[in-house]
Amino acid sequence: MVSAGDFRNGITLEIDNAVYQVIEFQHVKPGKGAAFVRTKLKDIKNGGVIEKTFRPTEKYPQAHIERTDMQYLYHDGDFYNFMNVETFDQVGMTQEQVGDTLKFVKENDMVKMLSHQGQVFSIEPPLFVELEITETEPGFKGDTAQGATKPAVVETGATVYVPLFVNQGDKIQIDTRTGEYMKRV
Repeated sequence: MVSAGDFRNGITLEIDNAVYQVIEFQHVKPGKGAAFVRTKLKDIKNGGVIEKTFRPTEKYPQAHIERTDMQYLYHDGDFYNFMNVETFDQVGMTQEQVGDTLKFVKENDMVKMLSHQGQVFSIEPPLFVELEITETEPGFKGDTAQGATKPAVVETGATVYVPLFVNQGDKIQIDTRTGEYMKRV
């Protein structure tokens, strides 16, 4: 059990038969009245965000989230297929379940499957990936005053904004959390 006074960012809790992750929290001690904890909670099943206040003494059970390393195998039109590399069990997920989390992930790359009580609710791609640029316009010297970017399509089909000096065929590193160009490899 975790009391509201001990909330931290990223902690997962079971509240009212739903599992929430604390995105933001703030301990508020008004000049008059009792202290309270103001939070933003994300429902891990559907992704909705709610704001809720708690008394610091309220307690909630901590939700156990399982993270399993899986290999992304292929997409066959209906399902995205993954394999557990230890047990060789395969899991198929629909487009609605996957969303756009795999836009920077190639076939045979490793991802983390997040599940609660055996039900998979999210996929975490690796934090950084290296992808080849398949399509971009050439950049010209003197095109910019400072830090200009241009769109580039990477081998997974996603579009990333890159500096003008990056060309087609170059390998780049991308931060999958933000979708931003990091460096040329």
